[in-house]
Amino acid sequence: MPEIMQYVTRESAFHRLHPLTKLIFAVVVVALAVLTSDAMMLAALVGAVVAVAVAGGLARDLLRQVPLLLSLAASLLALTILTIRSGNILGYLVPPSIPVIGGAFPITVGAIDLALAMSLRFAAMLFAFQLLVISTQPRDLVHVMDRLRMPVDYTLIFLIALRFIPSLQLEGKRIHEAQLARAYNPGRGPVGRVRGLFPIIIPLVSNSLGKATVLGLTIDLRGYRSGMRTPMRDLAPGRADVAGICCMGLLVAGYLVMLVV
Repeated sequence: MPEIMQYVTRESAFHRLHPLTKLIFAVVVVALAVLTSDAMMLAALVGAVVAVAVAGGLARDLLRQVPLLLSLAASLLALTILTIRSGNILGYLVPPSIPVIGGAFPITVGAIDLALAMSLRFAAMLFAFQLLVISTQPRDLVHVMDRLRMPVDYTLIFLIALRFIPSLQLEGKRIHEAQLARAYNPGRGPVGRVRGLFPIIIPLVSNSLGKATVLGLTIDLRGYRSGMRTPMRDLAPGRADVAGICCMGLLVAGYLVMLVV
């Protein structure tokens, strides 16, 4: 299983962009996704992010997140159907023909629209952040955050949290394989899947706490607050970065125009 949220070594147009350009791209997409509630505009935003990924040769890496997004969309749809009662009724989760409880949990247009908008919003933000992470080396992110005068503590927290995602994924995979080697069989179906999570989550959380303690001691032993700085390479933006920033400016301007109209 490929690692998620991990830098991918590849020669692509998106990889060659300046880290600041990619960071601005992610911030713009997240801001537009948060400020937009129309499903059509969110779908267009997701399409634009996917188009950028296709142009940069990174579409395959984004498609790996589709199963996660589909499960998230199904969960949001079930949640909105159970809680939202606005708009026309399209049907019922429990048919009216069933006695006593018939006609319960109506499926409304408002619930579907809200679930669709939220799913597209999460897709746009996840895809934009995924493009930033898989195409930018951690040291380049540190360089950009240092240039932006961000506190070094926040930079360290961000990078450690970012690196813990693939580490937890690999650790969970090893624990699952160890349980299979011990012939552990929680059963089939949804109940079996839920029961099979406990032997993985408990040691995963325990190992993560141990790694966090070791990491904290390592940071202290290496003199994190000694004031010494590691020299970083200097990065300069190119023509592609200027073109990308102009395109993002046009995207924001178009969005503002659509709001006014």
